[in-house]
Amino acid sequence: MSGTAAAQLLKAEGATVTVLDSADENKLLKSTLDNLRALGIRVICGQATDDDTSKYDLVVLSPGIDPDSNLAQNFSSRKIPLIGELELGWRSIQVPVIAVTGTNGKTTTTELLAQMLNACGQKTIACGNIGKPLSEVAHEKAKFDVLTVEVSSFQLETIDTFHPSIALWLNFAPDHLDRYQSVAEYRAAKLRIFENQTPEDVAIVNAADSLPEIRARKITFSAYSDRADFRLTGGAIVHENKPVLRLAETKLRGSHNIENLMATLAAGKARGLSFEQMVPPLAAYEPRPHRCEFVRQIRGVDYINDSKATNLDAVEKALLAQTKPVILIAGGKDKGFTFETLRPLVKEKVRSTILIGEIADQIARDWSDAVKCERANSLADAVERAQATAKSGEVVLFSPGTSSFDMFKSYADRGDQFRALVQALPT
Repeated sequence: MSGTAAAQLLKAEGATVTVLDSADENKLLKSTLDNLRALGIRVICGQATDDDTSKYDLVVLSPGIDPDSNLAQNFSSRKIPLIGELELGWRSIQVPVIAVTGTNGKTTTTELLAQMLNACGQKTIACGNIGKPLSEVAHEKAKFDVLTVEVSSFQLETIDTFHPSIALWLNFAPDHLDRYQSVAEYRAAKLRIFENQTPEDVAIVNAADSLPEIRARKITFSAYSDRADFRLTGGAIVHENKPVLRLAETKLRGSHNIENLMATLAAGKARGLSFEQMVPPLAAYEPRPHRCEFVRQIRGVDYINDSKATNLDAVEKALLAQTKPVILIAGGKDKGFTFETLRPLVKEKVRSTILIGEIADQIARDWSDAVKCERANSLADAVERAQATAKSGEVVLFSPGTSSFDMFKSYADRGDQFRALVQALPT
């Protein structure tokens, strides 16, 4: 999506465009390739991408491609300027941007913001790392008052002038160590969200995180600290010692979602909205699938789809939200980090684990002295094993703790398959 959007935007602006994809052509969508070629865009696939010696003025890297990959190094070694698709889209838009980053909660907060702003008369769209790529929004030239953009560390790696007027830093936890050599390198990539901000801009940050000096005006939030601008008191989000949103009015649960709501309120305030305007659309927001989504109950056992949990912090929040004994299905792609840090919580909350994917053996080594661990050959096998193991009054929680690309197209594909498997179980 990102690469196609970048190519189409550049072509529309008069550039001569070549698209390169290191996958063999027969593994790519024929319709996508046909559409690009119909626009007069040259397409190179497979091994030929690493060997391409053509002259280019600019390289636009899709966020899924590591800048250290052979494909990217072919151009950076020749000193051809390289930017990301986010940067390209930014250069072609004329409206302010609210940018949202964090290890977890980005999508929920971006959607909350978009729903709230639109309901309050500020036309926007949730885009970037979700929905439409920023380059696609720029290409379509629709009129918006502000753009609400989810941004990942991968996208921020390759910015240059990207400058959000409001930047949200939701939280930080180790992740993506299959891409980064250290947690510090991952954190440095995410911190670039503040790089081009000025004192006239706003940075909305989690008070629990110690961040370097930021030029923008700071607004803080925390569900755990009394020193934040937005804090939690008596079941309500409080600002300047006044309750502004009672949590019982919303459909979101868990401390992580309380902080997502706080960050959204802070952004709305920075956009000049009143709390009276903001509360009704936030109360109406429905949680999206794959985020601790209740699927069904079978013989007293609850089945919960938390496929969006692609890192340990997300699993931790999902486990903390459970009040019943848990049968946990976890595992997936090996992203280079250990699951050992979750051992005490798993020992407390989980009765049994069923492990899938290429990291299953690693998780078993990390947790074997805390909980019973068994391996499943597939997600279908894991669901069958979970049903055979779970007792009435327990929860089967599918919270993988890592990404899905060893077995599935995406976390959504993985979650959809889990839901379908559970719906097909006999009662």
